[in-house]
Amino acid sequence: MRATHPITALTTLGAALLLLFPLMTPASSKEMHVSISNFTFEPRTTTIASGETVRFVNSDDMVHTIVAADGSFRSDALDTGDSFAKTFLKPGTYAYFCGLHPFMKGTIVVK
Repeated sequence: MRATHPITALTTLGAALLLLFPLMTPASSKEMHVSISNFTFEPRTTTIASGETVRFVNSDDMVHTIVAADGSFRSDALDTGDSFAKTFLKPGTYAYFCGLHPFMKGTIVVK
């Protein structure tokens, strides 16, 4: 039996992974952004398709959290420049608010 050179083995493995990579990616990689600034979510309502991701980006100079009104998701504390991403798989309307500033509210509509 002939020994395989380590570089050849790595090259073959890399090629196999590249062929499989498209199979491992989500059906939709679209990402919508919600900015947190001046104690508001912008846009206040975001509409996406099922399987898409919403990324909340804290552009404020205060710490904020993202909390689903129904308790289905919650972020860690987001300092300035931090973000939190959530992929929504089920159609519906998802209300959320800042856990530290409950008057900050927004909605994700998943179709």
